Order: sequence, then structure tokens, then C-alpha cells
Amino acid sequence: MHSNKTRKMKIKLSIILMFLGQFAFGQNKVQKIDSLMNALYSTDDFSGNVLVAEKGNIIYSHSFGFANATTKEKLTENSIFETGSVSKQFTAMAIMILKEKGKLNLDDEIKKYIPELSNYNDITIRNLLNHTSGLPDYMGIMDSLFDKSKIATNKDIIAIYSKYKPKVLFEPNSKFEYSNTGYALLSSIIENVSGLTYAEYLSKNIFIPLNMKNTFVYNRRLNPKKVANYAFGYFSPDSLTGYILPDDFEETKFVIWLDGIVGDGTVNSTVTDLLKWDRALYNNILLSEDGMKAIFEVATLNNNTNTSYAMGWEIVKFDVYSKMTRHGGSWPGYVAYIERHIENDKTIIILQNHEDDISIPLKAIRKILYNKQ
Repeated sequence: MHSNKTRKMKIKLSIILMFLGQFAFGQNKVQKIDSLMNALYSTDDFSGNVLVAEKGNIIYSHSFGFANATTKEKLTENSIFETGSVSKQFTAMAIMILKEKGKLNLDDEIKKYIPELSNYNDITIRNLLNHTSGLPDYMGIMDSLFDKSKIATNKDIIAIYSKYKPKVLFEPNSKFEYSNTGYALLSSIIENVSGLTYAEYLSKNIFIPLNMKNTFVYNRRLNPKKVANYAFGYFSPDSLTGYILPDDFEETKFVIWLDGIVGDGTVNSTVTDLLKWDRALYNNILLSEDGMKAIFEVATLNNNTNTSYAMGWEIVKFDVYSKMTRHGGSWPGYVAYIERHIENDKTIIILQNHEDDISIPLKAIRKILYNKQ
């Protein structure tokens, strides 16, 4: 007997084959994208918002599903989603703004700004930005050492790393290994240097200047508030349970006790606001020309090899699609993704409030945009 996951993948493959063989014939690319997304939605394989732009002009924007499964409130282009690790690019931008203001240097050691971590020598702000610090990911550390009857904040991460001194996984800048710890610590550095909370600093220096009116840092369990157009993220552990909040499922209850951590996640946004962000990155609105260039420069390790990660962005190059900057994010109930084809100025933004596989619509949309089979 096939597992539910295997069965769902076969259904999804059937949808794509049907789409390619029937729906797409004779359609233009906008119609093809719409047929694809409606096919996925029709079998409960997509819930969320999709926005596709070329040279900043929206060619496709559509919402599929409910923002609130209980009230049956539908998603709209103004629906606000948790973006998970897409948040990292805003943290990186905040650090670069502070650098240009002369408040810090990227090669400063982190202990200069977080004295509690003085036992971690040679780890710099730059190492945190490009995931070359060697610091183990805090989620595993906190799972074994934190009192889960409370909601953790960044101060708790610092306190636990200060007390228990978990060993680095490798010498700084000798290797790349993705770690949420680095970006959580970056947010604490932002706060210590600026005198503002992480949320306040991002709002004042990024979201307000870019008119991103529906973008903000939100800790829903630590500091709950009424948010209009909020898209709740749902989690379906199996085909019988249906859509439930991750708060109510034992394996994902960490969404509650890790809710106070910022920097590596917790930026909430909309597809239209993320397009404003995309457009600003082509200009020098927030940083100088050199600063903007540095944001997208991949890290160079001690052995002179390059990684594929810059500052809050993965940098990749395809023969077909040319150079891209991209980043995904996931948190129980949510999947977020932004992809910028910077040499061809195409943008794909997907925000989901259910944990369906994002790779199928993403790969298909890319092919449609470039008229590829």
C-alpha cells in the first residue's frame, strides 16, 4: 500500500501532465500560470498567494483558499503571511544600514556587541550573515535545555549559549552551514547598537521608507493582537486529520515556545509588499551602490572557495534563467518564497498558508515565463 505522501505526489504529477497536455495548449503565459495554479488548487495542493512580475509590472497575481478556515474568510492580495526565513534578508539589510551609518563593522567580532558570548572567539558579524560561523542551530539546543512552559526570546538563546557554551561545529569561515542562530544573534546586535527593538528598527529604516504598509515583525503567541487580513497557517499531519493549527499538534508545538525569537523569522508580509521590496533592491534607496553590491556578494571561505550564499540571499546561476537571487522560508503552516531573476528582471513571489510542496508550481512557472517545454 502506498503512503499518503506517495499518493499525493502521484496526483500532483498527474495534474502537471494534464496541465501540460491539455490546459496549456494555445494559451499565453499568463493563462498557463492561471491554469496551472487552478489545477493545483482544485485538488487541495495549494493554498496561498502567487505574484509574478516582469520588469516590475505584475503579470499575474491571484489568491487561492482561505485566510481563516474557521470563518471561511478568503485570501486576498492583502493577506498577511508569516515569511519564515525570508525574514533573513531584512535582518541583513538592517545590519548593512547600521554599517553604512558607522555603527558597526562586518569584521567586528560578535563578542563586542554581545559580551555574554565572549567565549566564542573569531566569530564575526560577517560570519553570522553568510552562515560561516560554525555556531550550532539554536532550535536543537533550546529543545533540550529550555523550559518549554515559557516562550523563548533572543535573550534566552544568549543566556543558554553563555551558560552551556555549545561547541562550534567548525572553525569560523572554514565551511558553510545554514544556521538560524546567526540571524537570531544579528537581531540582538541590531537592538544593542541601535537602542531600538528589532521590530522598531526594521519598521523605521526599511518598511516605512519603502511604503510596505502591511509588513511588520509579529510574535503571535508572545504578543497577540488583532491583525486585519491575517492568513492563519495550517498544518495537516495526515489525510484524516484535516487542516489544524500547528499549535494543536504535538510535534509542532515549538511554534509556541519559540515564538519570541526574532531575526531568523517572524517578519510578516504580503505579496504586494514583497514586490515593493524587490523593486527597491534594484535601486540605492536604502544603501549606497557599494552597499547594495555587497548584499549580493557570496562568501569566500578560508580556502578561497566561494559559497552560494551572500547576505540573506542565495545566489544561483542557470544556463536558461541566468542569474538569480532567491530565498525560501518555512514554518509550520507556512511556506514563503521570493525569487528575483536579476539579469532578466523577473520576479516570482509565493506565500502559502499550508505546507504543500512549493517546487512544482515554482518550476512550472519558471518554464512558462521563458517559454520552455
